Amino acid sequence: MAERVYLDWNATAPLRAEARAAMLAALDVVGNPSSVHAEGRTARRLVEHAREQVAALVGAAPGNVTFTSGGTEANVSALSPRSVGDQLLVSAIEHPSVRAGGRFPATEEVPVTAQGQVDVAALERRLSQRGGRPLVSIMLANNETGVVQPVAAAAKAVHAAGGLLHTDAVQAAGKIPCDIGALGADLVSVSAHKLGGPQGIGALIRRDDAIPLEPLVKGGGQERGVRAGTENVAAIAGFGAAAAAATVALESDGRRMAALRARLEVGLKVISPEVIIFGADVARLPNTSLFAAPGMKAETAVIAFDLEGVAVSSGAACSSGKVAPSHVLAAMGAGAALARGAVRVSLGWSTQQADIDRFLDAWRKVAGALLKETGIAA
Repeated sequence: MAERVYLDWNATAPLRAEARAAMLAALDVVGNPSSVHAEGRTARRLVEHAREQVAALVGAAPGNVTFTSGGTEANVSALSPRSVGDQLLVSAIEHPSVRAGGRFPATEEVPVTAQGQVDVAALERRLSQRGGRPLVSIMLANNETGVVQPVAAAAKAVHAAGGLLHTDAVQAAGKIPCDIGALGADLVSVSAHKLGGPQGIGALIRRDDAIPLEPLVKGGGQERGVRAGTENVAAIAGFGAAAAAATVALESDGRRMAALRARLEVGLKVISPEVIIFGADVARLPNTSLFAAPGMKAETAVIAFDLEGVAVSSGAACSSGKVAPSHVLAAMGAGAALARGAVRVSLGWSTQQADIDRFLDAWRKVAGALLKETGIAA
């Protein structure tokens, strides 16, 4: 039997060898990072080294990195600053953890274009109509389409209105530059397992530690009083190692994945000219392609791919099992029928040309069977 092909890296990336080695070493460390004895100080050094590595991923000061249980907690924590009022604006394509609103009683959505980019002019109009100090949350790159958002332009508008900008960089970190200064963001969320670290660990990073946050988890004084609970030393060490490895290979991996994605999308169009690739005309993550064919049902296609030994997704993994079409594609104006057929393919650092060719071979079979049922020639 042929080896399976994994093309669902946006859901979770395989554990990097560097992260695995760091975690195994950390598991042999006995001390609690909060203890003052030698064992505790050894554990503390591991945590602080990883903090430096994660900070370097986004060009931040290590002291402004707060470790969390993952991207969701980081996002919810970001929506808790005590220095803003009750105005929260989010883009229409945000992750559910941002759309839920955190401590805010209500959220207001900022629209996106048909290509899936935030409408900065609309954001500026919304900001001009409001007083007080708003908080705005705009992801750096969408997890479904891969479309990169105009965060720097949005940050200028938000700061001109006296507000704060949070960006969910969970899907972008390790794939494209995420420098917090260049983006102009005040708060950035990242997650380890999207870039080759372990699941269950993430971070919220502040541009300035003067930005006050209300702790979601209260108790001891860990993480400088922002997030209580004994630190998960092994996971943090793995996160740091993965962040360092991703930083080093950022440009080379990006170029290679972009070339592989181009091969995939050209092949899709050759086999099925009717295929629609979402966000194809704007900047996207180099590893992500979201496509649909009229009349195709994504769930059926994903199962068919799986039977052919290829792992892909019908959209965001956190939304699997839901009947409703993607809110991201709805915001882009895609029809419900087309949105229900969207399949996401996402690549990673170990993806090879042979994997793309296996996917295309599988698509010939999948399209031949599924699109024939709809009367569309494959």
